[in-house]
Amino acid sequence: QVQLVESGGGLVQAGASLRLSCAASGHTLRGHCMGWFRQAPGTEREFVAGISWSGDITDYADSVKGRATISRDNAKNTMSLEMNSLKPEDTAVYYCASQLIAGDYVWTQSYQYSNWGRGTQVTVSS
Repeated sequence: QVQLVESGGGLVQAGASLRLSCAASGHTLRGHCMGWFRQAPGTEREFVAGISWSGDITDYADSVKGRATISRDNAKNTMSLEMNSLKPEDTAVYYCASQLIAGDYVWTQSYQYSNWGRGTQVTVSS
């Protein structure tokens, strides 16, 4: 079982940048597709960004495309999400997720992931 722990959230002003990190333990992330999701109060959890096992394939939600960069370090069992030009609508709890899959591609639906962190709060003030 993979344990995932997010860090790097906080309160920032609109226009600022933030780097979220996800550290995995208990199992290698080899073969795992990984993703970032977020959930604001009263809304469903939504896909933000995903990265394939090799790191060669990435995918982003339209809402963050051009402002976010996802990366991973398989040797360190970590994944990161760098977000720039933050907006108040980016305010949410951000979750790290992983799923062992057969193939090097990205999944974008929350139901496709079975390993989840507890989340880190990101609040963007206007």
